[in-house]
Amino acid sequence: MDDLALYIHWPFCLSKCPYCDFNSHVAERIPQARMLAALRAELAWEAARLGKRRVTSVFFGGGTPSLMDPDSVAALIEEAGRLFALAPDAEITLEANPTSIEAGRFTAYRAGGVNRVSIGVQSFEEASLRFLGRQHSAAQAIRAIELGAKIFPRLSFDLIYARPEQTEAAWRAELRQALSLAADHLSLYQLTIEQGTKFATLYGRGEFSLPDEDLAARLYDATAEEAARFGLLAYEISNYAKPGAESRHNLAYWRYQDYAGIGPGAHGRLSLDGALRATSRHRAPEAWMNLVERQGHGTVEETAIAPQERAREALLMGLRLAEGVALARFTARTGLALAQAVEPGTLAACLEEGYLTLTEERIAATEQGRHLLDALLPALLR
Repeated sequence: MDDLALYIHWPFCLSKCPYCDFNSHVAERIPQARMLAALRAELAWEAARLGKRRVTSVFFGGGTPSLMDPDSVAALIEEAGRLFALAPDAEITLEANPTSIEAGRFTAYRAGGVNRVSIGVQSFEEASLRFLGRQHSAAQAIRAIELGAKIFPRLSFDLIYARPEQTEAAWRAELRQALSLAADHLSLYQLTIEQGTKFATLYGRGEFSLPDEDLAARLYDATAEEAARFGLLAYEISNYAKPGAESRHNLAYWRYQDYAGIGPGAHGRLSLDGALRATSRHRAPEAWMNLVERQGHGTVEETAIAPQERAREALLMGLRLAEGVALARFTARTGLALAQAVEPGTLAACLEEGYLTLTEERIAATEQGRHLLDALLPALLR
């Protein structure tokens, strides 16, 4: 049986960031005990049907998981170890914000079993932090990173670039500051406007603008250049790591492996009863808790994924990686050969233009091709 990645969603935040389209909710009072009971129940329900599969990574995402009681995090890690075969070297990540309150919990999270922290910094410029709706200062971010590096064996943090009026020189300087701090992994995201967010409304009104395509491309190239100077390589479009420090949990997604998602709005891809199934939970925390208390889980949809859709998902995810998609694994996972999943004319054109490479073992996007994936994939995939 294949290894399993486990995702645990904590939906609550102190405030809603204007760029965020994740399933996050602002609550005056967080029902910590009730949430823990529901998460434990859903974990047990998944384990009952999946069996004692080996779990190689656990990821506490959100929302803001660093608002979760450390005892609750420890209890869920312990429960995962009891219900599944938790690998001795399992990567256990918790997302955190760098406010002093949340950073103050780091020692307790480490004692509870977390061995990797991912800090949502987003910027080291005060004006940009205010624009992005962040609750911390640049000084707090630096302190949180320095503290996290002392406490956790592995540390990552996020930055957002291609912000309004950002220049290449300013981004390079900010990125060098980030790279000089002790981290073995960085997630560097280009600011995009997501439907349903506050930024979508403001952008639609013309209240701010983003860098044009040429500048955005230069910022993307500058990102890879600066990261490489510090030994962090682009192993995925937006993720950079020192060799061996790649996020094992996220690699499970990009390599189209099995993962179980528990908590409000969590998604999964699970091999069950001879089929690959897509699972999703109710998004609203209150409704999700009600469902779990009534039936043991908050699933609202579970469907078998047809071979052609499996192929689409595998390529959509895998071509984001520098390593690309292993063809033997692709066929085993989807039941299709590559030729059955792509348009031959588009594939030939992409190979000729140098956007893709193809060998007997794998298909991969080149550095130039990864930058253009959003435009290439709709034409490439059947």
